[in-house]
Amino acid sequence: MTGSDFILLLINMDYLRVTDEALKKGAEILKSGGLVAFPTETVYGLGADAFNPKAIARIFEVKNRPFFDPLIIHIANIDALEKTADLSRLSKKTHDNLFKLAEKLWPGPLSIILPKNDKIPGIATSGLPTAAIRLPDNEAARKLIALSSGAVAAPSANPFGALSPTRAEHVKTGLGEKVDLILDGGPCKIGVESTVLDITDDCIKILRPGGTPREAIEKLIDAVEGYDNNEQRDSGEQGLASPGLLKSHYAPETPLTVLSREEIIKLPINEDQKTAFLFYDGNTRDRWLSKQFGAQEPPDSFIIKVLSQTGDLLEAASRLFETLHEIDNCNITQIFAQLAPRNGLGEAINDRLQRGAKKDVE
Repeated sequence: MTGSDFILLLINMDYLRVTDEALKKGAEILKSGGLVAFPTETVYGLGADAFNPKAIARIFEVKNRPFFDPLIIHIANIDALEKTADLSRLSKKTHDNLFKLAEKLWPGPLSIILPKNDKIPGIATSGLPTAAIRLPDNEAARKLIALSSGAVAAPSANPFGALSPTRAEHVKTGLGEKVDLILDGGPCKIGVESTVLDITDDCIKILRPGGTPREAIEKLIDAVEGYDNNEQRDSGEQGLASPGLLKSHYAPETPLTVLSREEIIKLPINEDQKTAFLFYDGNTRDRWLSKQFGAQEPPDSFIIKVLSQTGDLLEAASRLFETLHEIDNCNITQIFAQLAPRNGLGEAINDRLQRGAKKDVE
């Protein structure tokens, strides 16, 4: 197949299913300065060669992403750390912590803040001397990165601030023809972005909760300062330390209100409005149905969804963005969502819901 044949093929199809040939084509596009949307275990990423500043600038343009919001650098193996991070600037303790984490939690949904190598252009890190680096737990992603330059800068493959994509169809709907290639690897198994962990200071800190729970990190290294919701920033600030720190982010088009379990059970309802109710677990949904309707069926104007019937945090996280995408396309006026328990992945689920809800109160 010639290059022109391949371009014609892309024009006439939405995505390429992940195969060895498709990954090779994706790597060719990355090496030539193009953008490739690819699956990871967290969400779909919009990738550019991490060493190519012009290609990285296209990410910001395509997403309409502010340049003060840094990108995460994805690598294919531990050896690539030397190409992306300046490990000589780490103290012995930080160096030891890094490799304790890498040994047990990589590949996985954990991005670690490290001093950046000079080869990583400043545009990728919003001018910061540090970079968030991760090794994804997705074989297709690692193969794509290894076949390209060995490092890919990639935020989520969606318009800035919108719901994150957990399927190739979400990427197509959100970004359309702005992407040179969409690789379809099926649904993402985690469904929320990676945890971002800053280990560069004496006080180790979670900057963004995500797919690796704080409890898993603290089993390996010293106590970690937990995520502080007050770290949210206004959009006018410069040089965010991590992606995902803006007050409003991960937001559906439909107004979203988040409530505790007790609040959503007691929530007064308006049967004249077309409203969606998103419950964390089946037990809460059943209590709400019983309280609001007794033995009656709820009105047809209500859309009722559950993230996990049994209250499993991993299942709930994996279904969060996919369910919000589905609800958001139902021409409704309001979404009410139940917060998850605060432990484990519940911290990341609640962070995404709370930031998504802030879009309509600013």
